[in-house]
Amino acid sequence: MATKPTSSSTPAKKATQTPRQAPPKTRTGVAGPNRWDYAPAPESTSIVQLRDRYDHFIGGEWVKPASKKYFTTVSPSTLKPLAEVAEGTAKDVDKAVRAARAAFENDWSKRSGAERGRFLFRIARILQERAREFAVLESMDGGKPIKESRDVDVPLAAAHFFYYAGWADKLEYAFPGQKVRPLGVAGQVIPWNFPLMMLAWKVAPALAAGNTVVLKPAETTPLTALLFCEVLEQAGLPAGVVNIVTGDGVAGAAVVSHPDVDKVAFTGSTAVGKQIARAVAGTDKKVTLELGGKAANIVFDDAPLDQAVEGIVNGIYFNQGHVCCAGSRLFVQESAYDAVIAKLKRRMETLRIGDPLDKNTDVGAINSKAQLERITALVGAGVEEGAEIWQPSCELPKKGYYFRPTVFTGVSQSHRIAQEEIFGPVLSVLTFRTPAEAIEKANNTPYGLSAGVWTEKGSRILSMVSKLKAGVVWANTFNRFDPTSPFGGFQESGYGREGGLQGLAPYLHVEKG
Repeated sequence: MATKPTSSSTPAKKATQTPRQAPPKTRTGVAGPNRWDYAPAPESTSIVQLRDRYDHFIGGEWVKPASKKYFTTVSPSTLKPLAEVAEGTAKDVDKAVRAARAAFENDWSKRSGAERGRFLFRIARILQERAREFAVLESMDGGKPIKESRDVDVPLAAAHFFYYAGWADKLEYAFPGQKVRPLGVAGQVIPWNFPLMMLAWKVAPALAAGNTVVLKPAETTPLTALLFCEVLEQAGLPAGVVNIVTGDGVAGAAVVSHPDVDKVAFTGSTAVGKQIARAVAGTDKKVTLELGGKAANIVFDDAPLDQAVEGIVNGIYFNQGHVCCAGSRLFVQESAYDAVIAKLKRRMETLRIGDPLDKNTDVGAINSKAQLERITALVGAGVEEGAEIWQPSCELPKKGYYFRPTVFTGVSQSHRIAQEEIFGPVLSVLTFRTPAEAIEKANNTPYGLSAGVWTEKGSRILSMVSKLKAGVVWANTFNRFDPTSPFGGFQESGYGREGGLQGLAPYLHVEKG
């Protein structure tokens, strides 16, 4: 039975509480349920052991550059130097092509598909085993959030090697009734936005088809390609089958124009793609070009709007907008415009911009000073042309190349921000009333790489897909990739396909049986 406390009873001590810190201010006022704050969760860099200086990887050996020159690659998030990297010239490329030709004629092309497949399987498994190391280095060198490197880039790179390893001994089934044989030496030039993934997209099908490779990574993000050389050594790949020459555009041009390169694969800007097309015109070289884009992301009023907003954010702010297929043009049906914009701004207030190695970061660092200047210039042009700019009230790190996620409303078709590829975290919002108007506006671009459609009606999705001039169209999602699915564009977005069965054909001579 409970008793009443007497006057002599000891009073209970009051618990001392630490005063709660006031929530941060946002553009819409004091933070509430639309904003969460996280404790820092930095990924350790101790797993990455960088060399002070990297040479070219040619013929299975580390070879000093003919120029004896090196350049420094820096982290865009800290501006700290990471390593010195060899500056390639035409002499280095020639040496690499000769090594690749010798390996093709004396070794790789003579191996069975099953043997080649075993090497590819081995590379894929090693990538998985060293996944954390590659993810950390990709974020250090490129500025993308670690959760993207960890959950997207590295797993997809390994998946491509697994996928094409399976095709290596089945080429006669890939092209039934036809004779296939490898081309020879493939010259490949990859961009800085997805260094490891683009390497996998190109190297895996080339090796599966029986070709050898000379690859030139982007000068601002060469380190994961150079770390990949260690994977090749670990896998025991024969010398000269894959050669990597680092450097700037001079080295890339030498790869493309070398007379003993049989196949050219390039991912990058449309301007450079046009130069490559001119350079190989009149030759027997096979060419695959995956170039720029200005994707339309189309939201109808019957779409699940919360899901669509997540797709919009993923479509443009993933990898800081450094994505050729980024949904940089948002078309919203007029009847849903107010609701979509309100939900989008609310969602953007929750985005965390900062250290790419922090697991909480949503938007990392812009890849380089030059790219930051281009983004800034085009955003300035949007303001000057009369579009209304909106940015979330986030603080940017004091050091490094960063840019706030940006939304422009009141955009017309003639605005530069609606026509030119910005390649940054900048979204232009336009409206439409009918599906026909949406199609007309979406196709009003020189590009044709990708698009997205958000609606509950399956018939409408199929109708839109058949009319959109884009190589890839996502329905009720965006930026989804799979090694079994081909990817590529039309018009100024390039030609040829990478990924899937269609990604093998550019690396083979296919003749009637």
